[in-house]
Amino acid sequence: MSLTPDLSPQPRLLIVGGGYAGFAIAKTLQKKVKDRGGVVTVVDPRPYMTYQPFLPEVVGGHIEGRHVIVDHQTHLKDAEVVRGAVTSVDHGRKTATVRGEDGAEFEIPYQDIVVTAGATTRVFPIPGLAEHGIGLKTVEEAVALRNRILERLDAASLMTDAEQRRAALTFVVVGGGFAGIEAIAEMENIIRTAVARNEHLSQGEVRLVLVEAAGRIMPEVSADQAEEVVEHLRGRGIEVLLNTSLGDATDGVLTLTDMKDKSEAGSFRADTLLWAAGVAANAVAKETGFPVEERGRIEVLPTLQVKDGENGALEGAWACGDVAAVPDLTGAGPGGFCVPNAQHAGRQADRLAKNYMAVRHGEGEVQEYVHKSLGAVAGLGFFKGVGNPMGVKLFGVPAWLAHRGYHAYAMPAAERRFRIVSGWIAETLFGRDSTEVEGQDTPYNAFRIAAGVDPEPGRQEKLDLQLTDAK
Repeated sequence: MSLTPDLSPQPRLLIVGGGYAGFAIAKTLQKKVKDRGGVVTVVDPRPYMTYQPFLPEVVGGHIEGRHVIVDHQTHLKDAEVVRGAVTSVDHGRKTATVRGEDGAEFEIPYQDIVVTAGATTRVFPIPGLAEHGIGLKTVEEAVALRNRILERLDAASLMTDAEQRRAALTFVVVGGGFAGIEAIAEMENIIRTAVARNEHLSQGEVRLVLVEAAGRIMPEVSADQAEEVVEHLRGRGIEVLLNTSLGDATDGVLTLTDMKDKSEAGSFRADTLLWAAGVAANAVAKETGFPVEERGRIEVLPTLQVKDGENGALEGAWACGDVAAVPDLTGAGPGGFCVPNAQHAGRQADRLAKNYMAVRHGEGEVQEYVHKSLGAVAGLGFFKGVGNPMGVKLFGVPAWLAHRGYHAYAMPAAERRFRIVSGWIAETLFGRDSTEVEGQDTPYNAFRIAAGVDPEPGRQEKLDLQLTDAK
């Protein structure tokens, strides 16, 4: 393995992960590092940053999927962008091993490294979940989920078999955190809109189920607000099952478990299963050689430098965002650490960039990251929301406006903010778009059919191979 020939030989600040935190750090430092004779290099499997708080709105059809992503090449013109995945880090040699798109591996040397690889969906070994579930961590998942919902509605409208029709019109979300609650609320909205436009369907046939293992939802808001949200969702026809977990999803038949006595709590078939039951630190954290805590996050000091021993800082190593266990010096974070959300990630990125300039270039002073949460806001569909910004409890339209206002402001690109707000205005004037774009995963089928050949040659063989590899 060797350095790819098109990368700069200059002293390198290597950023592992181009998500919200990594993108912000690169955008802040790219020109400053370049002016001092160095180069910022961002390595990420995707060529864009995804603003994940807006993914439920993509599902609901309020925002186009491409508008919640920010292209690296467009906005990081003074940085190197490498499409690939870091598979390991040798900090002793100051090199990172990267697997490119073609599967080939190569090494990238660095002077300093920042790990901001974010988090992935936390999945449990539930039978059938991997085959029948979908997550909500990427824009691809959000777009696919939206199309899946609309496709199932259209398909159900033509079904005569009662059991198949019920399965097609049953939508389940597992996880009662912010992501799960926002998702099922948006799903209910888009489903209600689509059903009203289809004379062969009625809202009474639709079944939406929220499954949450704990005794309450949304720990980010107060208990009374969480109860208010539950009543709100139930008022919209959504079944909210607390103290309940998913035990099996084999062949699309969902078996639920009562968490109080571990007994079976029901079984039914559902064609759509969204898994939103938490996140886990990106697995690359364990391949860095840096210290990680029990949840797999890199241990860092309040200055966002990687820990070396109890109180020492590892020279040239930094981390922040969801992949790092950042101490919450306000004392509000669970377990003494900052919660994994965009609010912390963005502010940690800003502090890390300033601390990096202080350590590497002697500009400014190194300071500890301290941020008292401004509260949380969540959208529950059009003109509906809940939150407690600055400690003020909000529900309904005020919370919805706060949700949209805060996240539009936090979107790290002016042109993306303009596109998002323009879409909101268009939706308000002309109504929600409930059109499904079919066959995005097989766009070549129409041409192959026209050419008179099998549209998906070897499909079964590929599926068999994937299942074999998964085992």
